[in-house]
Amino acid sequence: MENVLECYYHPIDFSNNMTKPLKAVVLGSGIAGIAASIRLANKGYAVTVFEKNNYTGGKIHALNQEKYRFDLGPSLFTMPHLVEELFTLSNREAKSYFEYKKKEVICNYFWEDGLKFKAYSDPEKFISKASQTFNTDACSIRNYIKRNKKKYELTSTIFLEKSLHKYKSYLNKSTLKALLGLNQLDLNKTLHEVNTVFFKDPHLVQLFNRFATYNGSSPYKTPGLLSLIPHLEMNLGTYIPKGGMHQISQSLTKLAKDIGVHFEMNAAVEEIIIKNKKASGVKVNNNVIKADVVVSNIDVHSLYNSVLQDTKEIKKLERQEPSSSAVVFYWGINTCFEELDLHNILFSDNYEEEFQHIFEEKIMYDDPTVYINISSKDCPDDAPKGGENWFVMVNAPSNNEQDWSAEITKVKKAVIKKINRILKTDIEKHIVCESSLTPAEIESNTASYKGALYGSSSNDKFSAFLRHPNFKSDIDNLYFCGGSVHPGGGIPLCLLSAKIATDLITS
Repeated sequence: MENVLECYYHPIDFSNNMTKPLKAVVLGSGIAGIAASIRLANKGYAVTVFEKNNYTGGKIHALNQEKYRFDLGPSLFTMPHLVEELFTLSNREAKSYFEYKKKEVICNYFWEDGLKFKAYSDPEKFISKASQTFNTDACSIRNYIKRNKKKYELTSTIFLEKSLHKYKSYLNKSTLKALLGLNQLDLNKTLHEVNTVFFKDPHLVQLFNRFATYNGSSPYKTPGLLSLIPHLEMNLGTYIPKGGMHQISQSLTKLAKDIGVHFEMNAAVEEIIIKNKKASGVKVNNNVIKADVVVSNIDVHSLYNSVLQDTKEIKKLERQEPSSSAVVFYWGINTCFEELDLHNILFSDNYEEEFQHIFEEKIMYDDPTVYINISSKDCPDDAPKGGENWFVMVNAPSNNEQDWSAEITKVKKAVIKKINRILKTDIEKHIVCESSLTPAEIESNTASYKGALYGSSSNDKFSAFLRHPNFKSDIDNLYFCGGSVHPGGGIPLCLLSAKIATDLITS
């Protein structure tokens, strides 16, 4: 017979209140699941998080190899106020858990023709340097950046901070203002089309086209609205946490535990208990845990395939195009490259053909754009003295049963050739340890459908409205957060998804 357990709850003084707290369970401890647990605890819920792995953080995990430390997943940190907000909400000093610094240089860009560009975080410095490097009028660049900021201001409260699937989200001044400025959002143009209107230099167009990859999309298909993404870097800044990206998830895990959230590790949820169209608990390890609220941070494809077993929802989700995935190499390097910083991009010579391969042909391109992240530039303990920890990533199609063992061998050769050409080096002789990650392994390790990094792609102007909502209209007390639901993938959007989901919980 199944055991019936009550959800764990954090200590509360009942001397003046004899009513026990409502109980909530969170499924999965990715960044959104941890954030949801913190928000629920601050609402007075007794919260238990069930995690199938033996670690928290989901994709925000780390690897230690020899004397090198690597962040396995996300490598870009923007909008740190969304992390700090959780400490403020919990009446804790963020600095006692988590420290970070702003980067002066956003990214170093390299092209095959020898052109190099150092993108500064200061907007005026960026404009001045870009104008000189790309022989482009400074006013054009400034107007582009201002237009991006305006797009963000018009849409953020609608698309990023509220549920798109509730009518009341549209009944406010912000929505009216956005509708009046609809012509400024470039919904009927692709990002590439918008960028070519502003700029003639193909290098500068390519630089701004790359921001489509921030949510796993193609600049030749995603709407021009996505040009708001550079605003997050140029006006709000990029940052590096002390101790690397892994510290984001680990500091929030510590905060959650400190305010009473209980974590059950190696605990895969087998079933969400539905009674009278209400979620009333979950089944884990053959135990039924009662709960008043269930919040899922599990990829929705995996959830409907295994936990909820809803073929209708699965078919609906499978009609949406997955975002891109990645092939990643983690290299311990025994020397230092002064021309590189935390973020570095070595561009493909034919960007459009690269995205054609990824989204249409679903195969790797033989001249991929290479992203190199080196956290040891800012976190010296991540590599031995005189060495660097290289996170080397190329965009990849989602997992469609390609032969990844063969693909990764080809990709490594292409990546090494590109690095050697552009950086004028022989990188192989400097690699002292190596690990790698493929889309199939990302899918297996994180339960992300087809290894997609950001859930569904945004290769359609209606894609924002097609994402799974943060609630289930036909099941009460069941909510959703994470990169596979609204508003999307990436650390800031996942944190916002947790806020949206928990704000919907009014009991």
